[in-house]
Amino acid sequence: MKVLVPVKRVIDYNVKVRVKADQSGVDLANVKMSMNPFDEIAVEEAVRLKEKGKATEVVIVSIGPQQAQETIRTALAMGGDRGILVKTDQMVEPLAVAKILKAIVDVEQPGFVITGKQAIDDDANQVGQMLAALLGWPQGTFAHSLEMGPEEGEKRSARITREIDGGLQTVEVKLPAVMTTDLRLNEPRYASLPNIMKAKKKPIEEKSPADLGVDITPRFKVLKISEPPRRGGGVKVSGVPELLDKLKADGVI
Repeated sequence: MKVLVPVKRVIDYNVKVRVKADQSGVDLANVKMSMNPFDEIAVEEAVRLKEKGKATEVVIVSIGPQQAQETIRTALAMGGDRGILVKTDQMVEPLAVAKILKAIVDVEQPGFVITGKQAIDDDANQVGQMLAALLGWPQGTFAHSLEMGPEEGEKRSARITREIDGGLQTVEVKLPAVMTTDLRLNEPRYASLPNIMKAKKKPIEEKSPADLGVDITPRFKVLKISEPPRRGGGVKVSGVPELLDKLKADGVI
């Protein structure tokens, strides 16, 4: 079974995001970039499936500028077999991402697509669900744990325990399917130096959205990006009655 794992190049989660002076976007100049943390979890889960003999190949896909090759190389060093870079310097919205991934799935014919539940830059949480809808495949979102069923031809399935507001829910999906990963699914490994060196020799195929027949023209226009208002200082109250009076005066209650 082939597993396809999309990964995204984002601002490193340790970096404080800065807004451009003209409020046209986020300042990316000289900013450390890394793989989206949820996508690291997806790569780790795919590699574990391969190590258990449940998967035969792990294909890494990224959509972005030329520098996204570095993100693919990181995933290859973790255990991926080969990469596909859909090269574009334009911001790609979730629906266009899902359409690009569908076009790649149509060519690659994987048995499983594992992706992070969301990217930490836009927090859209849409691509996995949109991709499943476009493909007509079952989906298991916010995966907490994964258990692969026996390989019995068309009856092959996966049991996904997912995190929901009320606790945990277990669903069984027939493969091929789409799964999105949550934080507690696993702990991603660190790539060893030998694997980093090996990853440099693994193939990365380059494509463009036009090659896949996908129009990535934005449907939304960003008018302004601004930082959240600074949090004001707190005040001390002598007791509950004064607290209630304060809340009423501020229009909170």
